Amino acid sequence: MSATTADTHVFDVREDNFETEVLQASLTTPILVDFWAEWCGPCKTLGPMLEKLAGEFNGAFRLAKVDVDKSQQLAAMFGIRSIPTVMLVKDGQIVDGFAGALPEGQLREFLQRHVQALDGAANDQDVDVVPESPEEAINRLQQAIAAEPEQAELKLDLALALMRAGHADAAEAELTSLPANLATDARAVRLRSQLDLARALTGAPSLPELQQRVQADASDWAARDLLGVRLLLEGDAAAGLDQFLAILGKARDWNDGQAKKRLLAAFTTLDDAELVGSYRRKMASLLF
Repeated sequence: MSATTADTHVFDVREDNFETEVLQASLTTPILVDFWAEWCGPCKTLGPMLEKLAGEFNGAFRLAKVDVDKSQQLAAMFGIRSIPTVMLVKDGQIVDGFAGALPEGQLREFLQRHVQALDGAANDQDVDVVPESPEEAINRLQQAIAAEPEQAELKLDLALALMRAGHADAAEAELTSLPANLATDARAVRLRSQLDLARALTGAPSLPELQQRVQADASDWAARDLLGVRLLLEGDAAAGLDQFLAILGKARDWNDGQAKKRLLAAFTTLDDAELVGSYRRKMASLLF
């Protein structure tokens, strides 16, 4: 891979071109945003690895470099408190991110969760990468927090890892302890939506029981609502969203418009931009 090849997928961004080059561009190509500075030691380790991977992925994502010293307003807008901080933007929204310089294997695993490699991208190294398990991520982040307790972003990363591992109560505790600037971070908002959906299932009937109730009475909105949440959290996102649409189409005001609220919460938790876009249009057709 030549430097020229890598450079075609790496670019600098500031306040005046962020809207066009990152938010709008992410509607068609994922954009990885690297917040860095010249004086930052870990940035000098992470930056070259990200640029290398941008070249290897051959346009499957583009790397936007934000020098926080030159773009202080942009860094403030995203609540950047430590660097390096990396955020992945897809379909105009932040869908994931991390703070600190991760090892290359973990960077690859992070990208593979969100980015579909294009033809011509270098995938031969992928088979050697052992994905980090949720428990391994929790252990790594707990050690990092012990070493750098002032780095609040690591606590947000830990909350996200705890949720991925199924530890909802622990994730909520970490989320609640975040400082105000991180409480409104897009990843925190997403996690809060996931927790709200998970809490809705406390004491809820099983999936087969909910399916039976809906089959027996298609207007059992409470059962249909819980069925939608179960399907969504158990991996059948489209089927879950369909349940919320069914309520919205027949009883949009039920339980103070809960079906619309469920759909909006679900949209913030899903990584599938195509699916989200499709169901946003379906929701809009019912509302307007």
